[in-house]
Amino acid sequence: MAILQKISTCLWFDTEAEEAAQFYVSLFENSSILQVMHYTEAGYEIHGKPAGSVLTVEFELSGQRFTALNGGPQFKFNEAISLEVNCATQEEIDFYWEKLSENGEKGICGWLKDKYGLSWQITPAVLGEMLCDPNKEKVNRVMNALLQMKKLNIAELENAFAESSLWPN
Repeated sequence: MAILQKISTCLWFDTEAEEAAQFYVSLFENSSILQVMHYTEAGYEIHGKPAGSVLTVEFELSGQRFTALNGGPQFKFNEAISLEVNCATQEEIDFYWEKLSENGEKGICGWLKDKYGLSWQITPAVLGEMLCDPNKEKVNRVMNALLQMKKLNIAELENAFAESSLWPN
């Protein structure tokens, strides 16, 4: 019997739910498609989807469950919600940044939109520690460095934190 995750995220797509879920699962370790549900003839006058087309795809990314819904074109993703990927190494940042932004949009401060319009934050795990440091000068230098970046660079952030002369106070 599967363990019930009390709260999960439902992502609304037009018609790309299965394609998107397969794409996401291909990028993250310990990830899989759990279940695919299809529309039936019931409710066609409401949803307008052909019987047999994909309704939802339940999937898991690194232990976190999601549902992708083919709900139609009424709603679009925006930056008000994003998925954050905490990365231990620059190699991880580089991998997720390139894969998730392919055919999407690269933003600033580690933010990007994937080809489906979903917003992601690709962040180094050490960033939170740096930004919560009691030394406000260090925090300001890290923030100044961060605000100049698109894809985040751990070495540059660490240099700013360590009072490197590369970044102003």
